[in-house]
Parts: sequence; structure tokens; C-alpha cells
Amino acid sequence: MEPLTFDNEPARTPAESNAAGGRAKAPSGSPGTIASLFESEESALLHYAIGIVRRRIVAEELVQEAFLRLQKVWGQVDNPRGWLYRSIRNLALNHLRDTRHETQLGDDSAVQDDTLPRELLGRYEAIGTVRMLLSEMPEDDRTLIRLKYDDGLKYQEISRRTGLSVGNVGFRLHHALKGLLDGLQRAGIEGSQG
Repeated sequence: MEPLTFDNEPARTPAESNAAGGRAKAPSGSPGTIASLFESEESALLHYAIGIVRRRIVAEELVQEAFLRLQKVWGQVDNPRGWLYRSIRNLALNHLRDTRHETQLGDDSAVQDDTLPRELLGRYEAIGTVRMLLSEMPEDDRTLIRLKYDDGLKYQEISRRTGLSVGNVGFRLHHALKGLLDGLQRAGIEGSQG
């Protein structure tokens, strides 16, 4: 994938950036520039897109398109990371809808429609939606979920690492997971099969 290039001008205010079409400082709580966001998130976004469209070449194009679109609205976006996940999801679903009757010739990474049953597509969409919802969560909640489910830590170990009480760890995890469930339900995803 060809890397996106952004001009090397000094960071400007969003208003200056919009007027000049250049690089702007990020909204508070996000990476400093769109280039640093690209460096930190491009790989995860690419995996996310591949999970939906099942073709690396198409996924690369979708990620680039999402970053180009983000650059146009950079000063107006509060959560660039979440915006990117949502944009890539929408671009990917549009691509699948627009190309569902096409047969890919000579592309070994293409997967035929009959080999991806509806349940598997539903699961990929559910996974993508969870990733998008996680990206929109506060960093503290993402950290608690990562410690519990990625690292497999018990509440007491999480409490030691974060400085929160064991009860507060449980309370915050409960509400973070409830937020994920509510988001999945709003997206129309029910149950473990998507």
C-alpha cells in the first residue's frame, strides 16, 4: 500500500487548515496530526477493513479513502479514530453492496460468496462494530476491557495496576460492557452470531 503523504507544513489551527487545505492540529484527546494518526492506526484499520471486504487490495483503498476524507473535515471531527472506523465500515459495506455480483478473476485473496455463509459475514460485521464502539470509548474504559479480556486479569489484579478499588473496577467494567451491548443493539446486532 502506498503511504499517504501529508504536507510538511507546521501544524495550523483548524480554521487555517481548512482555508489552506493543509494539516491541522487534532481535536483535544487525539493524536497531534493526521499523519501521526495514520502511523498509529493504519494497520488496525487495514485489518478491520480486510475483515469486512476479505480482499487486501480493496481494504487498502478503503483505508486510504477514509484518511483522505478525514483530512477534508479534520478540524470538525471530535474523535478521529472513531470517525475512521465508522467511515471504513460504511465504505466497506458500500463496496460490498456495489460489487456483490462481480466475480474476481486472478485474485487469490478473493473469497467466493458461497464460501462465506451469512453467519460468518454477520460475525465479521459484529466484530467490526465492537472495534468501532471500542474506539469511541474513553481510554480508561478501553484499558479496563483490554486488561480483563485481552490480558485475562482478575478484578484484583486490574485494581493493583490501575489504582482503582476492586468494586470500582467491576462497576466501570459493567457499565463499559453495557455501553458496548447498547451500541451493538442500536446497530442491529443481536446475539453471538451477529
